[in-house]
Amino acid sequence: MAVTMADSEPGVPREAEPRRPKRAWRAWLIRLAVAASAGLLYYLSFAPRPLWWLAPIAFAAFALVLRGRKFRGGFGYGFVFGVAFFLTHLLWLQDFLGREFGPWPWLGLSVTLALYFGLGGFLITVVSRLPLAPLWGALAFIALETPRTWFPLGGFPWGRVGFSQPEGAFLSLASIGGAPLVGFAVVLTGFGLAALLARLWQTRHVRDRALVWPVAFTLVPVLAGLAVWPTIGTGAQDGSLTVATVQGNAPDLGIALQGQRGVLRDNSLAESARLLTDIRSGRVAKPDLLIWPETSTAIYGDDPALDQMVSAFGVPAVIGALVRRPDGQDENDAVVWDPRTGPGQRYTKQDLVPFGEYVPARALARLVTPFVDNTPEMRAGDGTNAALSAAGTKVGVFICYETAFDGPARDAVREGGELLVVPTNNAWYGPGEMSYQQLAMTRLRAVEHGRAAVVSATTGVSALIAPDGTITSSTGLFTADALVGRVPLRTATTLSDRLGAWTEYALLALAIAGVAGGVVLRFRTRRGRAGRTAGDTAD
Repeated sequence: MAVTMADSEPGVPREAEPRRPKRAWRAWLIRLAVAASAGLLYYLSFAPRPLWWLAPIAFAAFALVLRGRKFRGGFGYGFVFGVAFFLTHLLWLQDFLGREFGPWPWLGLSVTLALYFGLGGFLITVVSRLPLAPLWGALAFIALETPRTWFPLGGFPWGRVGFSQPEGAFLSLASIGGAPLVGFAVVLTGFGLAALLARLWQTRHVRDRALVWPVAFTLVPVLAGLAVWPTIGTGAQDGSLTVATVQGNAPDLGIALQGQRGVLRDNSLAESARLLTDIRSGRVAKPDLLIWPETSTAIYGDDPALDQMVSAFGVPAVIGALVRRPDGQDENDAVVWDPRTGPGQRYTKQDLVPFGEYVPARALARLVTPFVDNTPEMRAGDGTNAALSAAGTKVGVFICYETAFDGPARDAVREGGELLVVPTNNAWYGPGEMSYQQLAMTRLRAVEHGRAAVVSATTGVSALIAPDGTITSSTGLFTADALVGRVPLRTATTLSDRLGAWTEYALLALAIAGVAGGVVLRFRTRRGRAGRTAGDTAD
């Protein structure tokens, strides 16, 4: 066997091949680190941080990781991106469920939701060879937010891209197409930026015609959002209303607070009494409508104490209550309480919290923890009375967790709601970021429907929100407090209201068409290569 000088001299490699696996390994680690960092960057774009502009940067980094990757790599890097995001974004689940269920709900849900991001990475590689690839990639990623509203656990849309934008250039687009359009604009900007950077790196020539579409994808969504802002109406169209919301506060016990509902009631009554004293002394204005947070009391029949409290204010109230119906079934309701006639119209929460208001697969969950039997089974509502008649107007109501779903707020406005009221019991979720994340969603809903919104929370954050998403006043976390303020009543419907779910369906249909086109293109390319190979063999 012949031996070359490269074989015999120490320190001189025989050939370049042995170095390639090392370089490939280093490149893989770098891409993995960038994918995880992109997930963390995406997390940082969410409330309570006002860093909405980090979201498109995170998606640009994610797109650069996927550039040139095969299907398996697309899924893997997408999954890593998702795990890094959801483990941080949903850390508040430990405050909610960790004391009784351990880390398993947090870990299990985070990993399950990360699979959607993995599938998103896979689909992005499928459409990567199509013309206008950033457009099809953004559509594919946003389209996967639709099945997330169905599965797991009856749907868990927390962490949708649009919810990272409670302020900034993209938020105004909610008035046109809701959360789906806002999210699509963010992802398209990020993917366009990635394509632009890659093209500049390849050509090193800023006048290259191939830059036109990447520049358009990067800038058009931002410019569109800025152009829509002047159309956002904030003025009163049917008068205005002075509203008061009571935040009674509660101890930080997580889901164990289920067994201490009397504390919520007592604290709400005490804070209402303090507010009434301030009103009678003239320190604050008398409200036209009083609001109590979600399940701030339990109602099992007549309630003289509530009758007396509402009568003392002399104005109607919307009371968030755990109501036991005559058939013995519990419901999570918002009840209109008249100062003369008592309880009347009510709205029943449709989208219940898994492990908080019902337990999915209770028999299996019991194998993990015996505490599962401490969680009641509530009955979900059917969507009726989404707009309650109170204080001479229609008050659109959706409760806590329902803020993450598009339907309840849309139903409230379609039924004539001129003001949005969001009772919530965030006492379950501790001092983490959940309350701020939910507040950000409500700010987007205000712009989406062109309505002022009142968030009434047991432990914070309670807030008054203008129709352009601006917070006009708010409370702190885990403090007893009350807010009183004037809010405009509005009747005009936005384009988003009129289009309804069709925007989401259109984006989904375009994504499906893009993926189908990507599959066909790859099939034809592979068949063409096979034909050329066969021809070369024949020659």
